[in-house]
Amino acid sequence: MTHYGLFVRFTLRNGAGEAFDALVEQTTTGIQAHEPGTLIYSCHHVEDAPNERIFYELYADRAAFEEHERQPHTRHFLTERSKYVEKTEVDRLQSYAGKYPTGAEK
Repeated sequence: MTHYGLFVRFTLRNGAGEAFDALVEQTTTGIQAHEPGTLIYSCHHVEDAPNERIFYELYADRAAFEEHERQPHTRHFLTERSKYVEKTEVDRLQSYAGKYPTGAEK
């Protein structure tokens, strides 16, 4: 099985953290309820960097990621985030070894 992942760093506008975090909470509720192919969607504050957020996303495969991108909650997040985000950096990841939450091995 080839998992597909993203490592995303958001640099937020000054003072936007609380509103961005609320948007993320709303989005993750939709992900938890409607995306069985999203294996991990983990959002992090960065220690000593109050305007930074890191997301680690792991999908069962590329098709699961594409389904995630089509979801209404994701579309809403992608539209609304520009109010809060100054910069976005995305690394797209292809797995080649590891242990995964489903217990499946590569």
